Amino acid sequence: MQDIARLAALIDAESATYLDLSDRIWELAELRYQEHGAVAAQTEQLEKEGFRITRNVAGIPTAFMAEAGEGGPLIGFLGEYDALSGLSQQANIARRADAGGANGQGCGHNLLGTGAMLAAVAVRKYLARNGMPGRVRYYGCPAEEGGSGKTFMARAGLFADLDMAVTWHPGAYFGTMSVKSLANVQAYFRFTGRATHAASAPHLGRSALDAVELMNVGVNYMREHMPSDARIHYAVTDTGGISPNVVQAKAEVLYLVRATTVAGAMELFERVKKIAEGAALMTETQAVVDFDKACSEVLPNTALEMALYQNALKLGPTPFVEADKALAIELRGNAITPADVAASLRLVHMPPGYPHPLHQDVLPFDGTPFDLPGSTDVGDVSWVTPTVQAWGACFAIGTPGHSWQLVAQGKNAAAHKGMVHAAKAMAATAIDAFSDPKLIEAARAEWVERTGGKPYACPIPELVPLPFEKKAGSGAPLGRPLSPHGAGALSQMKPVV
Repeated sequence: MQDIARLAALIDAESATYLDLSDRIWELAELRYQEHGAVAAQTEQLEKEGFRITRNVAGIPTAFMAEAGEGGPLIGFLGEYDALSGLSQQANIARRADAGGANGQGCGHNLLGTGAMLAAVAVRKYLARNGMPGRVRYYGCPAEEGGSGKTFMARAGLFADLDMAVTWHPGAYFGTMSVKSLANVQAYFRFTGRATHAASAPHLGRSALDAVELMNVGVNYMREHMPSDARIHYAVTDTGGISPNVVQAKAEVLYLVRATTVAGAMELFERVKKIAEGAALMTETQAVVDFDKACSEVLPNTALEMALYQNALKLGPTPFVEADKALAIELRGNAITPADVAASLRLVHMPPGYPHPLHQDVLPFDGTPFDLPGSTDVGDVSWVTPTVQAWGACFAIGTPGHSWQLVAQGKNAAAHKGMVHAAKAMAATAIDAFSDPKLIEAARAEWVERTGGKPYACPIPELVPLPFEKKAGSGAPLGRPLSPHGAGALSQMKPVV
């Protein structure tokens, strides 16, 4: 077993470089599949550390792999770096400021990717200094936000040779991130009608915007008749123009369908498609569906999660000092409500009234996953290889996800300490696995049992291109069920008549 104190000291000695890198990626705030600056910064640092870089993996310009070491098991660390659109990109503020709709690191991925890198580098150095065999691989994973980059990477087989995978997510708590997440399917629905003068010849027009509105009404009625733990969201991405005196000849809506399993999400998605067909029939418009992306639910691995929990206990709480709490206290006075705090504590089964603005404990874990009403493409990795995740205490308790409040905390002292502490927990768990083959054997046996020994089935059909490869106006006519595994090709779908 590893000497956790020596490993922690190694990480502390390396941390300044990686904290600076995290802050630089925060400043870049690049959206899905556009993370060229973050990739350049990460690969440059990894090359300095002696890692072998493979670029453009899975045909994605902003995805890469970096590997170091020889022999022994192969453990992968998963990193992310994409941002979200429309968030205030200002640091250390406690009241919202207009940033002109700038992109922002509203999920802390600047910390996530860099913290996973720090852990990977530290593990490699620990192995080398102690003469231990083993290979460490870092994955630069793009487009977790609305792009399912890891799912496309899993479809290309990039995780299949791993003995296990390790990652984390910045949040409000420190400990084991064992979660039951939601699988999802995302697709564009595009309607085409006929434009006319809305006053002199409205009877000759066929409104695509009416079709979008009717589809949305139909889906809203469906919500009463679907599982209570499922979710459906939409955004109207094209209204057909801004002239009210023209019957809109085109319109588009983007739907995100979530359920506890891939099969459940696909079943709901087929019902949404039928509603779109009905909207097209009612408005005498044509409709196509453009399958954008999907991801699987997370498959927990208790053997690895308990190992990580034991390391978290050895490390103890994140070492915050009074000065680290200042922004958290100010935010809770201005922009984080008591309801936000209560919801956050309830999510991780902590009692109400926790007295600290930052988490100053280790989150208790008994092997039971938390319910997480969100999605992550880490789920697809977990169906390919045993996977473990940590939580890092980087933000004030109650901070809403995907918010300017989270962006504002992304490069302060508390976030930095949370990242470094999570890196220590991840690295220690990886070293445990390198040191004790029985841990990997137990994790693999559990993974085989949970998967039923079945091979990974990617929820994105083979014929679906990467989102950035799609041409304008792409999509398949509605009318035939879409298989998640390639049967029933998109090109074979029959048009609505």
